[in-house]
Amino acid sequence: MLTVDNVHLYYGASHALRGVSLEAPKGQVTCLLGRNGVGKTSLLRAVLGLEAIRRGSIGWEGAEIAGLPTYERARRGIGFVPQGREVFPRLTVLENLQTGFATLPAKMRTIPDEIFELFPVLKDMLRRRGGDLSGGQQQQLAIARALVTRPRLLILDEPTEGIQPSIIKLIEDVIRRLAARGDMAILLVEQYFEFARDLADRYAVMDRGEVVLAGTAADMVESEVRRHLTV
Repeated sequence: MLTVDNVHLYYGASHALRGVSLEAPKGQVTCLLGRNGVGKTSLLRAVLGLEAIRRGSIGWEGAEIAGLPTYERARRGIGFVPQGREVFPRLTVLENLQTGFATLPAKMRTIPDEIFELFPVLKDMLRRRGGDLSGGQQQQLAIARALVTRPRLLILDEPTEGIQPSIIKLIEDVIRRLAARGDMAILLVEQYFEFARDLADRYAVMDRGEVVLAGTAADMVESEVRRHLTV
């Protein structure tokens, strides 16, 4: 389980995260919701080690990781699919996938067959450059690249942004399959409410650097969540 407890983060004098707490258990999809600029990305950067927290703790699989560098968190099984995909445009699809080998021991530096079962289109595009793929194909590649690292925590930052409906449905099905395995915690950051609602086992809503609503999907009151998503 990922446990974020009373985390405070500052950018200079700006108090970006104000006592944020969150849990993401294995075998479940935890959805983090909120408008732009409320602290969702700051929280992800804190979990990944891209920003240092001022106070609080971040625990993963029973160990405190707040003081660890980013690469060490990746070695401990934290995978990330960034907003905007960030594939390497001049590398082929195969080479993009192989960048996921960086945190793995030599004997594990293979691309699992499951990758091409989840994303069949990638198998036919291994020699194409990442920059030549459509937005939906790049999103599949970005998720596949994270899965190559064999993550036990998978963080996805707005994977539906700018993606056509057919690919959104494919991504939804992939997330369901990964959660059903039971060995992976999934933290999904999303603004598309229906997508998050349909996937969530647990949810948290942020506003102005704080978690203002949280609970299980069964407890979710849609009108209350939507109130914090509209401008």
